[in-house]
Amino acid sequence: MLFAIDVGNTNIVLGLYSGDQLIRDWRMRTVAGMTADELALTMRGLLGEYADQVTAVSALSTVPAVLRELRVMLDRYYADVPQLIVEPGVRSGVPLLVDNPREVGGDRVINTLAAHHLYSTACVVVDFGTSTNIDVISAKGEFLGGVFAPGIEISVDALAARAAALRKVELVRPRSVIGRNTVECLQSGILYGFAGQVDGLVNRIIAELRSQGHDKAGPVAVIATGGLAPLVIAESETIQHHHPDLTLLGLRLVFERNVRQ
Repeated sequence: MLFAIDVGNTNIVLGLYSGDQLIRDWRMRTVAGMTADELALTMRGLLGEYADQVTAVSALSTVPAVLRELRVMLDRYYADVPQLIVEPGVRSGVPLLVDNPREVGGDRVINTLAAHHLYSTACVVVDFGTSTNIDVISAKGEFLGGVFAPGIEISVDALAARAAALRKVELVRPRSVIGRNTVECLQSGILYGFAGQVDGLVNRIIAELRSQGHDKAGPVAVIATGGLAPLVIAESETIQHHHPDLTLLGLRLVFERNVRQ
């Protein structure tokens, strides 16, 4: 079984593949100070009965401190199985049509690979994580660039920290857009504000794709992923698909491209 490990700034997402089927997945908090042994112990605890059935590992990390310990963990605990860490030089098959390809995070490349694999058309991937990342993919599967915006939780934390009369609230849908109390006002601004932000950006991106001919006049698939996606997708007018395990799929695909088992 392939063990897929996606280390993000806020969460680590784990998935276990049997062939092309994702049979289990887990989420754990990213702690920059975790050692290789702590990573291994926590992950093996989550794997449970599957811990001894791992036959390969595909991983990426956008957190340098965790990446160092991840390398040590794989060398120490998974040295006897084929393994891949996504980094510059790994064959993804994704052309990076940007000014500096080395600046593109591995998660964005992997999401591009997975999105084009699923839809074979021009795509816009909206990743709701620590930041809100919007990645743009041509009909040929080329990575064209994208947009970064502050993430939902970052924005909520900043607002609570900088406004004395405001506080963190539960991120749920309020009774109406017009809030009748402080909590509802905050919830409305967060939920509908971010949905509106995403819709505005996606509409501008699609118009630009069409003007530049990247979509070949065909459809543009708009895909949401990331831990906070369920909060926004019901209110968005542009998001068409929800794939919470998009990065895990990309890790499986890139492993198959690079490692012969």
